Amino acid sequence: MSEPSLQINGLEAHYGDFQALFGIDLEVAEGEVLAIIGANGAGKTTLLRSISGLNSNEAEMVKYRSEPVGALRADQIAERGIALVPEGRQLFPSLSVEENLIIGGQIGRKGPWSLQAIYKLFPILKERRAQQSTSLSGGQQQMVAIGRALMSNPDLILFDEISLGLAPIIIKDIYDALPGIIGEGMSALIVEQDISKALAVSSRFYCLQEGHVSLSGPSATVAREDISRAYFGVE
Repeated sequence: MSEPSLQINGLEAHYGDFQALFGIDLEVAEGEVLAIIGANGAGKTTLLRSISGLNSNEAEMVKYRSEPVGALRADQIAERGIALVPEGRQLFPSLSVEENLIIGGQIGRKGPWSLQAIYKLFPILKERRAQQSTSLSGGQQQMVAIGRALMSNPDLILFDEISLGLAPIIIKDIYDALPGIIGEGMSALIVEQDISKALAVSSRFYCLQEGHVSLSGPSATVAREDISRAYFGVE
């Protein structure tokens, strides 16, 4: 495996008195697709929020390209090349599709992603570019959320529950688009409830269970019974 672009070292996270993550260690290599699986409440979203600067941590707990970034704000994380596609899309409801996309590009990072590139990836968004973003179907809103993240031209993209609440045909369309998204050496971290899809698109995985890493390894060779035990905490 190549040198890690992202390193998580003993990451802990709290919401008031509730501890959500306990000493998480993981790495993402340059150009790697890593999957994070686990049941609801396992800490998957909290992990992505910690990486993307939405949850504040100790600086050394999150390193990106050897720089301690755990204590940085979300905008500072984005400027360094990490983008989040959040659970539930979280589009700006008063803005059009195109305005939501343009907001993603305001960081000003150089790279291959532009409005034209997003519309080529998701042609339906070009057709709907003047519509209010929240008037779209769930799948189309997810495309806007992905496009908004790509407009920042990230080197590492974080997908939180990419297929949540979407129809199977829309999930297929989005996963079919992933090779074009995670090309050109981009790294990705995918949180996904659908274990089969997560393992199919990733080289390695981590399973979280109640805020701990319960299993990790190569996606292609892991036994399903091992995943079941790690997923549900069954001995």
